[in-house]
Amino acid sequence: QVQLVESGGGLVHPGGSLRLSCAASGFRFSSYAIDWYRQAPGKERELVAAITSAAGSSTNYADSVLGRFTISRDNAKNTVYLQMNSLKPEDTAVYYCHARRCGAWGQGTQVTVSS
Repeated sequence: QVQLVESGGGLVHPGGSLRLSCAASGFRFSSYAIDWYRQAPGKERELVAAITSAAGSSTNYADSVLGRFTISRDNAKNTVYLQMNSLKPEDTAVYYCHARRCGAWGQGTQVTVSS
């Protein structure tokens, strides 16, 4: 019963902030690297941020979000977060979390950045 559920999306103005959450269940969350992807209409899904398991907690970011987005995890809550600051219209997309080792995907949460 592996499940990932994203939440926290919504409509924000350019320059605003949003925090996405990915709640996991059905697997040993702390042992899994977790990625955030996004997909804009008509475009391919792209990796925006990644975090390793608790052993290292290393993070990586796409160049387009580096310095604006922060990925973190709370293993006690089986949750990964994506703090998004200084949002741009180009960030508009459906955001998905992904458990790398088991290949599970969430259903996505819509982020819209518009004036």
